[in-house]
Amino acid sequence: MDGFLYTSYFVGNTYGFERMICVDQIDYKIMSLLHENSRIPFAELGRIIGMTQPAVKERVRRLEEQGIITGYHASISQEKLGKHTTAFVMFRTKQCAAFIDFCKQSPEVTDMYRISGEYNYMLKVVTRSTEELVAFSERTGDFGFSYTLIVLTAPFEQKMMLEEEKIF
Repeated sequence: MDGFLYTSYFVGNTYGFERMICVDQIDYKIMSLLHENSRIPFAELGRIIGMTQPAVKERVRRLEEQGIITGYHASISQEKLGKHTTAFVMFRTKQCAAFIDFCKQSPEVTDMYRISGEYNYMLKVVTRSTEELVAFSERTGDFGFSYTLIVLTAPFEQKMMLEEEKIF
C-alpha cells in the first residue's frame, strides 16, 4: 500500500465471530506519541503528524473503541517516594487463590504474572529497603517457596512495544 505500514488483526468477540482491526502508520505514530506523553493535546498531536485536531481525535477514539488503547496512566517515580529496592520474586505455591489474594493486599507487589516452569508466579516487588524486602519475603513463607532477584539497575522500563523504524 504505497510504502505505508498497514497491519490487520483478527479478534474474536462474544458471539464467536471475528472482526478485523486495522492499524496504519499514522495510528502507530499516534500510539507512540501518546505512550511518550499521554497528556499531549490532540492539536499538538495533529501538528506533529500533519493532521487536523478532529481527525486525530477520531483516530484516538477508534483506537480506544477497538481496545488497542486501554487507558492513560501517570508514570510514578518510586525513587522519589522513597522506594529504592525493586525485586522480581519467583514463587511456587499450591495455594494459588490465597496467594493471589495476599498479593492483591500487599502494597509492595506492583505486578503479578502467572508463569510456566518450576515456579508458578513472578512478582515485581518494590520496597524502601532490602530489610522491607526480607520482611515481605518472610510474610510469604506460609504460601510456599520463593526465589528473589534484586534489580541492580533498570536501563529502561515501560518501553513502547512498537518498532521505531516502522513508526517514523
